[in-house]
Amino acid sequence: MPSHTDSLQRFLFEQDAIRGEVIHLDHSWQDVLSRHNYHPLVRELLGETLTAGVLLSATLKVEGRLTIQIQGDGPVSLLVAEITISKDGRSLRGMASSNQEQLQPGNLLSLFGQGQIVITIQPDNGKDRFQGIVALEGDSIAEALQAYFIQSEQLDTRLWLHVGENNTAGLLLQRMPSSGELEAEDWNRIIHLASTVRREELLELAGEEVIHRLFHEEDVRIFEAESIRFFCNCSRDRVAGMLRGFGRSELEGILHEQGNIRVNCEYCLHAYEFDSVDVEQILVSDSSFESPDRTQ
Repeated sequence: MPSHTDSLQRFLFEQDAIRGEVIHLDHSWQDVLSRHNYHPLVRELLGETLTAGVLLSATLKVEGRLTIQIQGDGPVSLLVAEITISKDGRSLRGMASSNQEQLQPGNLLSLFGQGQIVITIQPDNGKDRFQGIVALEGDSIAEALQAYFIQSEQLDTRLWLHVGENNTAGLLLQRMPSSGELEAEDWNRIIHLASTVRREELLELAGEEVIHRLFHEEDVRIFEAESIRFFCNCSRDRVAGMLRGFGRSELEGILHEQGNIRVNCEYCLHAYEFDSVDVEQILVSDSSFESPDRTQ
C-alpha cells in the first residue's frame, strides 16, 4: 500500500507565515462511493467537497466535527461533507441529493442554482458551535470555498481539488491569522509556485514529493502524515432519539400503515427497523434505547 494512501500531509513555510496541506483520499473515498450510485457530476462535486473538508479540518485546533453543507434550488439540491476530528485521527462521511434527469454539465451555479454554503464547527469540549453562511459563488467548489473564507473569515485561502478514477487529491494554502506583515509579494510567489501543480501530480504522487517539487527552494517544515478513514456515526440509539421527537400519534400512524418503521441512514444506507414494541419503549423512556438491532 502506498505511503500516501488516505493521508493528510501538513507543512509550514517558516519565513512566510503560510500553512499548507496535501491530501489523498483512496479507500475512504471508495467506501463513500460503494454505498451510493451517484451521477458522475455529483460524484465529482462530492469528492471535491470531502477533500476540501479534510483539508479545512486540519486548520482547526479542537476535536469535534467540521461540516460543509451546500444547498440550492438547482438539479443538485444538497451536498454534505462531514469530517470528525478525534484523538484517534480523522474520519469522513458524505452524501448528496440530486435530480439526475435534470443534470447537465456546467459550472457550480448551474448545478446548484441559487444556493448557499454553510460551514459548521462543533467542538467536543463543550465550547459553542460556530457556523458561517454565505451565498454560493464561483464556478467550482474550490472557488466557492475560497470566497467563503474571504467573506466569513477574512483569510486568504487557495484550494486545488481533483477527483480521479479511484481517488481524490487536494492542496491547500492559507495565510495564517497571525501573519500580520506578510508581504503580498510573498503570498503571490507561493501561490504562483503552487499553481504549477498538475492534476496527475496531485493524484499520483505522495504528499512530500508534491511539496518538494513545488517548493524545493522555500524554507518548508513538513509534519508527520495523518491517516484518514471512512466512518459513519449513525446508531440505533440516535435514530430512536430522532423518532421520539415525532410523537406518539405520528409513529402509531406509520405503524398502522406499514407494520413497522424503517429508517435508512442517508450517509451509509444502514437500515434500522422498529416494531410496535420498540416504538412503545421509545415513547415511554427518555433513556438510551437499548433494543437489539434486528436488521441484517
